[in-house]
Formats: sequence, structure tokens, C-alpha cells
Amino acid sequence: MGNNGLVTRPASARAARLDQVCAAAVEVARAGITEVDAAEVGDHLQAVAEGDRLVTHYFECRLAGYRGWRWAVTVTRVPRSRTVTICETVLLPGPDALLAPGWLPWQERLKPGDLGPGDLLPTPADDERLQPGYLLSDDPAVAETAWELGLGRARVMSREGRAETAQRWYDGDHGPSAPIATSAPAAARCGTCGFYLPLAGQLRQCFGVCGNFYAPDDGRVVSTDHGCGAHSETLVEAETAVEEMPTIYDDSAVEPMSVSRAPGSIEPGEPAEPYGHS
Repeated sequence: MGNNGLVTRPASARAARLDQVCAAAVEVARAGITEVDAAEVGDHLQAVAEGDRLVTHYFECRLAGYRGWRWAVTVTRVPRSRTVTICETVLLPGPDALLAPGWLPWQERLKPGDLGPGDLLPTPADDERLQPGYLLSDDPAVAETAWELGLGRARVMSREGRAETAQRWYDGDHGPSAPIATSAPAAARCGTCGFYLPLAGQLRQCFGVCGNFYAPDDGRVVSTDHGCGAHSETLVEAETAVEEMPTIYDDSAVEPMSVSRAPGSIEPGEPAEPYGHS
């Protein structure tokens, strides 16, 4: 607090004053970019004061693939000296720079179908989709399995895991919004199909497995309101065959005609005609 009642900012909070000697050392800063050829360093863009006698010069970057990036060279000098020295040189992205996508952990980069033969996918110990198998479950099928096997599996799906799975299946290619389901007859739903094999537990209410060899979803989990044209009750009425009428020849409508022999033809028993050569 100053004598006049006004707040006095500390020296570190004040805006740095641009040092004119360092600001004029453009060519010194340009010469400090030794990582690339001089042709790949473009025009001088600006000089920014970083502190007392500390200035950063920005130059256009002409490297292929680095559009919008800038070379940044920081220079300084000691008090009462006009000799400028280089502190550091770095390549920085500008406001319009092309940047690579942000890094994501491998767990977040995985997508369905990425796991191939021989790949191992470790499951985190704190995966919220799973819970210890000895805990009471709200799924009767899981509790029954655990009771039959004693301790049961080490971990089973939690309520959150089942809900997430159900939503993913319902919104996927085997739910009611799939193109094959929307184009099928309205009554051709999987829940009423004889080839539909319901799942166990609470998922039984909404999902089952298709067991129709000719259906495109054979062996896959489908929702009860999914459907296709291979529904078990899709019956085709047999067409009535048209009896074939017998072929009748009316001899009375046939007019007999005599046919003259063509030149060179012979009757049975007549001598053979000579071929004209020996």
C-alpha cells in the first residue's frame, strides 16, 4: 500500500519493457537457428519482451509439414552491455498451426474389433464394469452360478457393466434400429421367433441369441425387438399348380401329301449309283 492509498504492484507483476538492444538483434537471433538450413527460416514476425533485457524473436517456419509453426529464439544481454547472446531456440506452433491429435491412453484408443489373435488385453483391477464374485449380486442368475460353484468366479459384471453392455447392444447393429430390422415386416420380431434363444439373468428380458442358420445374425446377441426376414413364422403359401393338358392329335385335320424323290436318291433294293471315280 503506497502513501497515497493506491496499491503498488510488485516489480514481478509489471509488464516487461521491450529492450531495444535485444529487439534490434534480429540477425543475431536468425543466426542462432542452426537446426535447419537458412532457407527454411522465413520472415521475422515479431519481438516479444519476456523480462528485463530478455526478448524472444519469432520467425516464420518453412519446413514441409509445419505450416503455421514458428521459430522462437530468446536473446538477452548483461546490464550496460550491447552484446546480445542467445538463450534458447525452439520450434513452437502458432495460432494456425497443424497439430497432431491429443494423446490418449491405450485403454481409450481401443475400439471393438481391435483385439486380434494372440493379443492380450489386461483388465484394470478397478474396472467399474466388474465386481468381486463373492459379493451379493442383484442378478439371480449370477447368484445361482456362484452358489453352485462355491466361491464362483473371481469377478462378475456389476450393475454398471450390465447396463453399459445392454445399451451398447441395443444401439448397435443387432438392435431395433438396424437396417435389416427396419426393413423386415413389423411382426417379424426376434422375441416371437422360434429360433430365438433367450439369455439368462436380467438380460433375458431384452436379449437373446439368434439360432437360425440362414439369418444374418446367426450366433449373435439380438434384442427382442430386432427382426429380419428369416422369422420362423414367415410362411410362404404354396402356389396351386396348373394341370398340364394332354396333347391330342386330330388325324382328320391332317392332309396327306406325296413327296417326290430328290435327284440322286434311291429306293431300297436298287443298285447303288456309281461315284464317278475308280
